[in-house]
Amino acid sequence: MFNHIMLGATDIERSKTFYDAVLGTLGAGEPIRNVAGSGHVRYFYLHDGNAFCISEPINDEPASHGNGATIGFKCSSLEQVKAFHDAGVANGGTSIEDAPGPRESEMGTINLSYVRDPDGNKLCAIHRPG
Repeated sequence: MFNHIMLGATDIERSKTFYDAVLGTLGAGEPIRNVAGSGHVRYFYLHDGNAFCISEPINDEPASHGNGATIGFKCSSLEQVKAFHDAGVANGGTSIEDAPGPRESEMGTINLSYVRDPDGNKLCAIHRPG
């Protein structure tokens, strides 16, 4: 359904450091650096047929997060959920909600962690056992 997700970054290199760390826990490699015709820098992380991108806002306004928005990253284990979270916190992110771990839901047990990136975007690492 999705081709890519792109988020604005106030400090593109700070955000790259953060996303190199968290997406590295999922197996994503070094992003592709792109300079738009406008001169704005963007990074494209390609992994498992998906693209996650960060960009200096093309309109030159400050980057902002969406209130109520969450971007979820699929993990292969509870350990990967925790590694994603810990890498985020160690690289300028902020831990939010409950500690990483299992949660009971209508969908059964799921493993979750939540962290905000340096620009305040809410990220979820999720693993559905079984």
